[in-house]
Amino acid sequence: MLDWLGLEVPDQCDGVPLTPFLRGKTPERWRTEIHWEYDFREISSYQSQIQERFGLYPDQCSLAVLRDHRYKYVHCTALPPLLFDLQDDPHEFQNLADDPGCQPQVREYAQKMLSWMMNHRDRTLANISYKSGEMKHWKGPRY
Repeated sequence: MLDWLGLEVPDQCDGVPLTPFLRGKTPERWRTEIHWEYDFREISSYQSQIQERFGLYPDQCSLAVLRDHRYKYVHCTALPPLLFDLQDDPHEFQNLADDPGCQPQVREYAQKMLSWMMNHRDRTLANISYKSGEMKHWKGPRY
């Protein structure tokens, strides 16, 4: 929207302009996967039961997911990872993370997850430098 209106996009916005779609094109650096995180820590009795059942502290009750056209990788803070082949198992019944033949995919998706998290961490003071009494702020593509 901001790009379409000709306005500057703030640094905290990590998306890409969707205006190329209006011209029938795909935006540059268009993502091929989706990511999300889920924090399931809670003080309520139901969530406390989950924490107790799995022996987790509240800060360990979170997970991150990376999904593309082929695989879904779930990285848990304090539990083993999950890997599902969405072509062969679209309903996600078979966890392949412990399968020795799938270790390259587990490693690849764990690395992708780490890179994504590093690219999207808090950017409050990112790309700012102060030199000779002048504040400089780098502007450019995120990745």
